[in-house]
Amino acid sequence: MTRHALGRYALRLASLLTALGLWQLLTGLDVDIWLRFSQFPTVTDVAHAFAGRLTGSDYWTDLTDSLTRILSGFLLAAVLGVAVGVLVARSRLAEDLLGPVLEVVRPIPAIALVPVAILLFPSNEQGIVFITFTAAFFPVLVSTRHAVRALTPVWEEAVRTMGGGRWRILGAVVLPGALPGIFGGLSVGIGVSWICVISAEMISGQYGVGYRTWQDYTVVDYPGVFVGMVTIGVLGWVTSTAVELLGRRLTRWLPRTSYVPAGRSRSAVLRAAAPVPGPVVVKAEGDSEYQSDAQQQGSGETEQEARDEHLV
Repeated sequence: MTRHALGRYALRLASLLTALGLWQLLTGLDVDIWLRFSQFPTVTDVAHAFAGRLTGSDYWTDLTDSLTRILSGFLLAAVLGVAVGVLVARSRLAEDLLGPVLEVVRPIPAIALVPVAILLFPSNEQGIVFITFTAAFFPVLVSTRHAVRALTPVWEEAVRTMGGGRWRILGAVVLPGALPGIFGGLSVGIGVSWICVISAEMISGQYGVGYRTWQDYTVVDYPGVFVGMVTIGVLGWVTSTAVELLGRRLTRWLPRTSYVPAGRSRSAVLRAAAPVPGPVVVKAEGDSEYQSDAQQQGSGETEQEARDEHLV
């Protein structure tokens, strides 16, 4: 690990520790300046409650139930969202048939469908998975649709020229080219899914992190409420990071732009982008005009590349 990477991780850790220290200071001193921090538990109170929960079986049962619900709904939404998004983007008939219904249902918040889930499904468990699926489905659908429509037609025409059919185009052009947009929708969808699954567990759940957090609130166990909030935040961060890492691994073929620090001067960028001196190849012996043009073109390309790198 490089020194620059260690510095970034140290900065992130310092940011987290600063936030925790500020929380402990405001709650420990019972600061009440418009915001009533005296009503909040301190960091030490939450840590003690967290340690007590870890030793019990209910915490791990709630964790397992919430993860099962979120993964079931999210995976189903990922598969169907990508499939429907590609279908709507590639077929005018599918867009005419499915587009109006999807656009009418899409603005409805997933948590507002809790009464529908209660009436529609025979068990609360299936209803919560349905809410989670609905929350993630539309971000994936919209991102996939836009990503497929943004693909350049040249790639598809090249595959057709070489004799490729519809399925060849789908597997070699459409899905690989739309992967960055698809994973953008998946990253948004997993976050929205956590919001809705916790809300659904609070309303109609039996076990789960959201259900336990609401129960702690009803019995005025505020450290327990914050244990649930911290658990939700960590779970959301872990799952979102997993989706992003998977997306980076599957899109390794994409060109990656390098970050240029703000303090790096333009001359340093030009020196880094400058080619290694070597023999100049000319078109013919004595053709000094061609040689001069080639040198000027190479210098112009070097400056352009350096300018692009600096802008990134």
